Amino acid sequence: MNKDNIILIGMPGVGKSSIGVVLAKTIGYEFVDTDLLIQAREGCLLCEIIAKVGEERFLEIENEVNAGLDVKRCVIAPGGSVIYGREAMEHFQKIGTIVYLKLPYKDLKKRLGNLKGRGVVLKEGQTLKDLYEERTRLYEKYADLTISETDRNIEATLQAIRDELKM
Repeated sequence: MNKDNIILIGMPGVGKSSIGVVLAKTIGYEFVDTDLLIQAREGCLLCEIIAKVGEERFLEIENEVNAGLDVKRCVIAPGGSVIYGREAMEHFQKIGTIVYLKLPYKDLKKRLGNLKGRGVVLKEGQTLKDLYEERTRLYEKYADLTISETDRNIEATLQAIRDELKM
């Protein structure tokens, strides 16, 4: 299996899709937003899927879609909860370079609005801070490369990724 994809992971709101689209354009790759693939497969929005089938089943669907992704020369932006899917993350490790877009909690909190409306998987009683702390360890575990977004706009983050990947 060829490792010629770039997979952007990180919390909702870090810019995986925004940066991913521009990165794909500048290096001549396709762009894949796996949240859109999930919505197309299920025929409704992420928040509707979660409301209909519950968080646990949503995570199973997300894992299936990401683990089954068969693409080459793509920048892939999966949802922030993809790191709960072991099969998906093992698949990503085989097919590409995993880039963790890291944003400090205080900056992330400023960027995010309605989490439920975004289709973010929050357990009952879980705060954004709890989610951030839980996921950060997993993002770091799977990342081949970590890009700090502290004091960086999209262009600067993009340049940092390209510099690190030598593209």
